[in-house]
Amino acid sequence: MAQEKRHIKYPVGIQTFKDIIEGGYLYIDKTGYVKSLVESGKYFFLSRPRRFGKSLLLSTLESYFLGERELFLNLEIYPDIVEAPHPVLHIDLSNREYKDYDSLVAALNAHLERWEEAYGDEKKDRAVEERFAWIIEKAWRVTGRQVVILIDEYEKPLLSAIGNEALADRYRATLKAFYANLKTMDRCIRFAMLTGVARFTKVSVFSGLNNLNDISFLPQYSGICGITSDELEAYFTPGISVLAETLGRPQEDIKAELRHRYDGYHFSESSPDIYNPYSLIKVCENRRFDSYWFDSGTPTFLVALIRRGHWQLKDIAPVTYDAEELASAGILSRDPVPVLFQSGYLTIKSYNPEYQEYLLDYPNTEVKNGFLKFLLKSFAGDGSSSRGLAIQDFLKEVRHGNPEAFMERFNSLLAGMAYNDKGNRESRFQDAVYLIFTLLGEYTEMERRTSDGRIDLKVETSGFIYIFEFKIDSDASSALGQINRKEYWIPDRFTGKTVYLIGASFDTGTGRLSDYLIDCLR
Repeated sequence: MAQEKRHIKYPVGIQTFKDIIEGGYLYIDKTGYVKSLVESGKYFFLSRPRRFGKSLLLSTLESYFLGERELFLNLEIYPDIVEAPHPVLHIDLSNREYKDYDSLVAALNAHLERWEEAYGDEKKDRAVEERFAWIIEKAWRVTGRQVVILIDEYEKPLLSAIGNEALADRYRATLKAFYANLKTMDRCIRFAMLTGVARFTKVSVFSGLNNLNDISFLPQYSGICGITSDELEAYFTPGISVLAETLGRPQEDIKAELRHRYDGYHFSESSPDIYNPYSLIKVCENRRFDSYWFDSGTPTFLVALIRRGHWQLKDIAPVTYDAEELASAGILSRDPVPVLFQSGYLTIKSYNPEYQEYLLDYPNTEVKNGFLKFLLKSFAGDGSSSRGLAIQDFLKEVRHGNPEAFMERFNSLLAGMAYNDKGNRESRFQDAVYLIFTLLGEYTEMERRTSDGRIDLKVETSGFIYIFEFKIDSDASSALGQINRKEYWIPDRFTGKTVYLIGASFDTGTGRLSDYLIDCLR
């Protein structure tokens, strides 16, 4: 049995249903959702984070509508396959950067030319939307069957144009006309589905396209992409067993870490826990834990969005958000919260039906730590060395009782942020405090209330306690004096740990600490 477990083939990087089935790779049976879609409607939209299985879902639909019945032999949908083969127009917009308008036209042309060759009547002198309409009708007439249209990452060009309004306007105009065929060519279409990271509701490329059924928030489709807890048990138990054996740890311990790192996504108020499929497959394939999903793509456009909106990082998560606003916000919104949710960096933690509000937070430690570390490096930029920003160095200094080294490293970080951002330095200082001490995790308690005020920051390890007070454009002695005057250290005097009292002053002119003072209570 153990030998058999080691030959599980995980579909790392494989997004084609036919390749997975014919290659004998692990496939999580989602064909029950395919059955539901093809029987319940005609036009659908689904939003899910990147690498969550959207492309594989569309590929499964393509094989279904092409009549590749033998691929579904051992799957849930097999007894109910009744469709005859249909012509399928499958568009994937995910594989280009779209740095200029010509790159969008080239991407659309690559698909149009292939279909024109298959169905005849090239019309290269026409606009791309006219050619698309003609191909839909021609495929219908040539085959005698209605057309299936599948569009993957429909909004990729718009995401590439964030910050360039003129280019975004051109992209919107072209895509609006192109996608409008899903409504105007209805008589020729059997089924259509579009997927993307961001939801379409108020994106102007879909204005007038009111026949799309958005299933992104519907409870019955919460598990259409990703891995549920039941699927984890059904499909990944052998892999978890091998992982436990490789790492020399109990299986229950491995399952707990999988939940901690990769679980926690919710796509509706009654959604089951969803694991990140990419990270789950990678950890079983590589037999080691790592930040696979986060490291597979950098959220540069999200950082630009946060900076453009002048958001304080501590206000991003956890956050309560109006359900209707969350559902209606577009990808070009200046508010980063809906886009962070749609991109998978935030998820639903609870729902208040009385106020129709969601509580949003980071889904798991892979996302939270990866995103905060990326923000830290992005804000510091070239002003600080990457080694100087390593969070493990901050951790070592806190654990070993070295506050002097910790404060010098923190000041280097501030210098980098000041060098790269001449804007609101007080805000950037608060962001730096939030990032560093949030990444210290369970050691940190921010803005702790006492009987005589509120401690700015408290950090506690097995042997040391650090109490911080920060002042803006003041002096370190007044900060340290406040700690002593209000006796913030009294609850910790009998813990047996070394207590450090740290007062510091931040200078908004230089963007650095002007000075800091450290007292030690033993």
